Amino acid sequence: MRILHIFDHSLPLQSGYVTRSLGIIRSQRARGWETIHLTTPRHPETGRSCEIFDGYEFFRTPATKARLPVVRELLEMVATRRRLAGIIRSQKPDVVHAHSPVLNVLPALSVCRRMGVPIVYEVRALWEDAAIDHGTASKGGWRYRLSRAVDTWAMRRSDSVAPICEPLRQEIVARGVSPSKVTVVPNMVDLSLAVPESLPGDSQRLRNQLKIDDQIVIGFVGSFYAYEGLDQLLVAARQLQKSRADFVVLLVGGGPEEARLKQLCLDLQVNSCVRFVSRVHHSEVFRFYHIIDILAFPRKRMRLTELVTPLKPLEAMAHSRPVLASDVGGHCELIEHGVTGFLYPADDVQALAKCLNRLLDHPEERAAVAEKGRKYVAAERTWDQLTNIYATVYDRIMAPSRRSDAKIF
Repeated sequence: MRILHIFDHSLPLQSGYVTRSLGIIRSQRARGWETIHLTTPRHPETGRSCEIFDGYEFFRTPATKARLPVVRELLEMVATRRRLAGIIRSQKPDVVHAHSPVLNVLPALSVCRRMGVPIVYEVRALWEDAAIDHGTASKGGWRYRLSRAVDTWAMRRSDSVAPICEPLRQEIVARGVSPSKVTVVPNMVDLSLAVPESLPGDSQRLRNQLKIDDQIVIGFVGSFYAYEGLDQLLVAARQLQKSRADFVVLLVGGGPEEARLKQLCLDLQVNSCVRFVSRVHHSEVFRFYHIIDILAFPRKRMRLTELVTPLKPLEAMAHSRPVLASDVGGHCELIEHGVTGFLYPADDVQALAKCLNRLLDHPEERAAVAEKGRKYVAAERTWDQLTNIYATVYDRIMAPSRRSDAKIF
């Protein structure tokens, strides 16, 4: 079977979005399927029609020069539609698999209908909710309402809709999309990338490089967005610092909040116990997991975090690391408190500091939960399980003459 994926962005960029994309195409190729990859104008312009990274070829769509809202998006979709039509003619995919945002699926709908190719719309987040956090829309504003209406229109007209979690499924069905064509395809992890032990001496060299002595490491690995609540983690660190000095906060990644977080460290006078590391290639992330003792995910409570489950807590569990997370809906779907991880009331910095304080003092509790977390991931959250789900989805929407490959289990 041949699947054409449409992505917002891809390698060489590093993000949770890219991690999920790679997990999907790796597992589908392991199944024996052929995957084709197209990025839209949202991917940074390189001037090349295609690029190869880590053995994967990505067809690129030229960027547009428009800057005006709406006009920019319309021109991006026109460019994507033109590029997509040519690739479908040359590659002849059995299925087009368009991933969020809706700007990817709208041009695909028109092309696929004309060329007779079924389309899956994978909903990783709702565009209007993400726009609020990014500051490009306000709740109830005209852009918010327009984005919501367009997304709903696309969901209703796709052959299949694949949200990444149950809260998103409920939201989609509530918009009038037939439940029979909505299938949850959750975040998963690749256990083969979770190396059990680092090379001898590597962890100590990394600790030395980061000027971490024998302190306990509280870490975050991911993108620095406002909804991640990293500012609250720094405030909690300030509270901890008043009574103890045996910990370091390690923030690995980057994003729009990076400059503000660094300034906040100076304002709170916690820069001595905080370490920043820029984005790390996915093949090197395991080195940082090996020196982190507690993974913290202090997401703020809002519609986006209630509806969407993140990938990073699962990665931490796969690396046998204990997870402490706020009790927003997206986290509660992944973590059972005291069993596979720890939860605390979202936006309560006092509670976050208290939980961290307790975990710093109880390594045996951290180890027990970390072991159960990895077992949970191994049993229920690996990419081959996701491919099984997609096999059923593809089989349901493909023409009968094309379905044989989808039944390989």
